[in-house]
Amino acid sequence: MGIIVNVNLLNEGDFEYMEIEVPPYPIAISCKGSYYYRSGSTNQKLSGPELEAFIMRRRGITWDSMPLPTFTIDDVDDGVVKRFKQWAVNKGRINKSVLSEDKFVMLEKLHLVKDGYLTNAAMLLFSNDPEKWQLGAYVKIGFFETDSDLVYQDEIHGSILDQIDKIVEIIYLKYMKAKISYVGMQRIERYFVPEEALREALLNALCHKDYSRGIPIQISIYNDKLYIANCGHLPENWTVENLFEKHASQPFNPNIAYVFYLAGFIESWGRGIEKICTVCKNDGVFQPEFTVHPQDS
Repeated sequence: MGIIVNVNLLNEGDFEYMEIEVPPYPIAISCKGSYYYRSGSTNQKLSGPELEAFIMRRRGITWDSMPLPTFTIDDVDDGVVKRFKQWAVNKGRINKSVLSEDKFVMLEKLHLVKDGYLTNAAMLLFSNDPEKWQLGAYVKIGFFETDSDLVYQDEIHGSILDQIDKIVEIIYLKYMKAKISYVGMQRIERYFVPEEALREALLNALCHKDYSRGIPIQISIYNDKLYIANCGHLPENWTVENLFEKHASQPFNPNIAYVFYLAGFIESWGRGIEKICTVCKNDGVFQPEFTVHPQDS
């Protein structure tokens, strides 16, 4: 299997026994034609898309950087390009000269062109219908009375750059009820999830989603809680506890994250979870909970 173990002969009373110590390996291990990878306290069997993604990451390649020959410059939506340019210029993260720049040149500078072809990231970011090329590139929102009782639902489609504002707007207008209080004559409306925390969590989901699996982000909203389910992966050898510690930014889709950063949607310091927790604490609401499920569940 390509691993080195410690083999110790030990004694207990009149009996001898053998102890085999297997150290944790940060790589996939092949056994009888299958590959296995240790994630936290569980073993993950890698096959199909998971195995392909693992091999790509080992080669320094990410899914969002892969060329997509069927997506051409004619499929790039001019409206999305214009909005991105304005966001990035207003944020001061690109020069004003980009406003008059050819869109293909701009995409090259954003590292969204590889071997002459536009990439998967370019498709998700700058197409107004990315589902034409990738299933599941949208967000489902549902209101539940109980876990099995769906009352109504919506779907948010379009460029993932445009999805964030649409999601936040519809959640606060249609799905969540504000508690109203008064300070003197001033009317105060407060939601059980602060908008800044919700926006940060949604941006996190959009940037770190494993789009190759074709499963949409799913947001379940109840009378007193909100649940975001997303197909993605923690960085290798990370556990949930790492999210709450000081850590460097390691986006699952670095090219997508870079464009989100230029647009002013996110920062590049790995502070998203910290910001969510701080906002919730300052607003006097419960801290968020994070659960990581095995990839094959």
